[in-house]
Amino acid sequence: MGLIKRAYEQTGRQVVVLIDEYDAPLLDVVHEKENLGVLRNIMRNFYSPLKACDPYLKYVFLTGITKFSQLSIFSELNNIKNISMDEPYAAICGITEDEMLTQMKEDMERLAAKLNISSEEVLLKLKENYDGYHFTYPSPDIYNPFSLLNAFADGKFGSYWFGSGTPTYLIKMLEKFGVEPSEVGGKTAAVEDFDAPTETMSSITPLLYQSGYITIKGYDSELGLYTLDIPNKEVRVGLMRSLLPYYVSTPTEKTNTMVAYLSRDIRNDDMDSALRRLQTFLSTIPYCDNTRYEGHYQQMFYIIFSLLGSFVDVEVRTPRGRVDVVLRTKTTLYVMELKLDKTAGEAMEQINLKNYPERFALCGLPVVKVAINFDSERCTIGDWMIEK
Repeated sequence: MGLIKRAYEQTGRQVVVLIDEYDAPLLDVVHEKENLGVLRNIMRNFYSPLKACDPYLKYVFLTGITKFSQLSIFSELNNIKNISMDEPYAAICGITEDEMLTQMKEDMERLAAKLNISSEEVLLKLKENYDGYHFTYPSPDIYNPFSLLNAFADGKFGSYWFGSGTPTYLIKMLEKFGVEPSEVGGKTAAVEDFDAPTETMSSITPLLYQSGYITIKGYDSELGLYTLDIPNKEVRVGLMRSLLPYYVSTPTEKTNTMVAYLSRDIRNDDMDSALRRLQTFLSTIPYCDNTRYEGHYQQMFYIIFSLLGSFVDVEVRTPRGRVDVVLRTKTTLYVMELKLDKTAGEAMEQINLKNYPERFALCGLPVVKVAINFDSERCTIGDWMIEK
């Protein structure tokens, strides 16, 4: 407070106070009810002197990834304006495509030259990996500036956002709210359901949205509902990579190698080799808790196939039931039925009996049926069948 007053007195100009990551201390204890209350009081006492400095202040700008209620830490500051979803500020936190094509044109051309591809291909790759954020509706497409600038500096399409570490609180919150990996994206919600204080949230949606794991992808003005989904490939792959150890307890290096070879098998439309490789990999896992239900393997498949960069979905509705896993590559659509401690024959019988492929007849790709049985005693794939 004294510093603000002296700066005003010495310059005759009102002071601007910028506070970045105001929520960082709270995020460390957001899942600890007792500690959260104590820290909230400390932060309230820290911010309250700003009220007395009002005559000396031009404005105060607070930024953070999550929203905490005004009453919890800003009760003394009664003139706060939340601009998170205000359209005039929609592009304040990132880089738009217009800026990419004008101010960053030379950066794109240098990257294209280094990778020996066209500028158009570079733009498509940058869009696939780092674009897709929207902070209101309507909003321009926003690129993650941190990842984008690192890609230009390194001359490659790397994974940068998760390089700074996946917050442990996210993993704990996923566990607390019982959210499976396949349930992170593809949400429909009212604004109150995601632009809400995280300390009072009744679902994980506010945390996922405010942390950037999901973003606005559409809006139904008639219903007042927003469509929320994972913004881009970098976030999807990074998130799934961080969740994989909770489903496959092996060293990261070994897992990454397996995923790379698996990706090659899938690209070559060799599902038999892919499943054989996965069978061998799973059989080397030293222990396998929580694997005695089909849902575990379903989510494991979802994570692994997401890491391959393919479209994957689980529990897909058809007129006659739900398909356990649907995997779509550039050349093939795979319809998968999973069983636990039964037989692949039983799984294939269900696919044929309920005619799951009929649901995808107009997808424009050949549909391949894959029946897989998991052996809970050996903690790996027992047998499988593939029919084209």
